[in-house]
Amino acid sequence: MIKPWKRIRSKPSQSFRVFSIRTDTTISPRTGRKHDFYILESRDWINIIPLTDDDKVVMIRQYRHGSRGVTLEIPGGLVDPGDTPKRAAIRELLEETGCQAKKWLKIGAVNPNPALFNNRCYTFLAQGIKKMADPEPDQTEDIEVTLVPLKRIPGLILKGKIDHAMVITAFCHYFLQHPDVFRKAYPLLA
Repeated sequence: MIKPWKRIRSKPSQSFRVFSIRTDTTISPRTGRKHDFYILESRDWINIIPLTDDDKVVMIRQYRHGSRGVTLEIPGGLVDPGDTPKRAAIRELLEETGCQAKKWLKIGAVNPNPALFNNRCYTFLAQGIKKMADPEPDQTEDIEVTLVPLKRIPGLILKGKIDHAMVITAFCHYFLQHPDVFRKAYPLLA
């Protein structure tokens, strides 16, 4: 039976703007040997699927430094200290798209990568979307807002046009909770 590893030491290593690195020294319950593990500590993340009344997803194209390319994504970001995930979602939707929603529903939460990260990513469905202002991205973001028909999302994922893992996870939550939408768009895959 798998057992938790006993942590005997934990120390911060380095801190950056959006994450810090912690070194945990643990003992394997199976072998009794010590091992160091490096943990990326991050605030929780949020993703938003903003859905218009005519079933279009408000998405963004954004340059990403890690992949050195432009990605097609849904709005998202970090949960600021003192914020709830929902308040962070409301803020990020307005900042990145200039939109607000009438209805909010948390549809999922995952560990982005429990081998390395200590945080969670919450996904919200935002409905009744209305454009209220121009987007106000921060100084490290270049964003283009685009509307994508919801029925095209599975195909964009399958073709690799949407390849951000957390965005795919968000849509997985949505389509598992709304299988009728998926079946109508892709009857041969359902």
